[in-house]
Amino acid sequence: MIARTFAAALLAASLAFTAAPVRAQENMTLSPKQVEAVKKVVRDYLMEHPEVLGEALEALREKMRAQAESDAQKMMEARKDDIFQNPDDPVGGNLKGDVVVVEFFDYNCGFCKQTFDSVWETIRADGKVKLVMKELPILGPDSVLASRVALVAKSQSQAKYDEVHRAFMRFRGRLDEKAIFRLAGESGMNVEQLKKDMASPDIDRQLKKVNELARSLEVAATPTFIVGDRILGSALDQPTLKQLIDNARKAQAKKG
Repeated sequence: MIARTFAAALLAASLAFTAAPVRAQENMTLSPKQVEAVKKVVRDYLMEHPEVLGEALEALREKMRAQAESDAQKMMEARKDDIFQNPDDPVGGNLKGDVVVVEFFDYNCGFCKQTFDSVWETIRADGKVKLVMKELPILGPDSVLASRVALVAKSQSQAKYDEVHRAFMRFRGRLDEKAIFRLAGESGMNVEQLKKDMASPDIDRQLKKVNELARSLEVAATPTFIVGDRILGSALDQPTLKQLIDNARKAQAKKG
């Protein structure tokens, strides 16, 4: 009914244009009076059917969402090696897993800490998932310091990284310099050597690379997860993460 009413309004407007001079029609231009006539038709219709504005806005949102998703998919395809196969990234779970979960995180992000145990429990319970950890310290200098310490640990061994990473994630409260070095020492690291190694250009390069990747994917918050072909900028509970992993596995099976 709404569509028919709107069509009738547009028809009335078009009929009004038939009285315009032939030259104006040939040039496909509207006189000021015709412009005002169109404005009045549209205004009257919208005043009579204001719900159309809501429908139009919802359609616009859906179009923008679909475009953003399409753009993200293209960027993920272009950067898939940086996302899933960067040898500098710490990894966990099953290194030969059939599904890869990627997490961008910050050690001072409360939601990252909140989901830490549930993410690992889900991955261990599944047994066939690889976790790729992306250090994205966006919450200030203390976060950057914590990531530098963790990456130095990674340069020594994945096992050492796991210890430091776990200690930082399970620390309640904000990690500051004092807490960072105390936890690193308790994890078995030589703190004096650690302070020297943090200045390594390799650490700068790794942090810059993750930051640049995050910008290209429009990742602006932590935690952000990539599961299959989906980017999710929110904390994930166990049932949700499990469902996403199952969906990714089914999608891969369909692709063959």
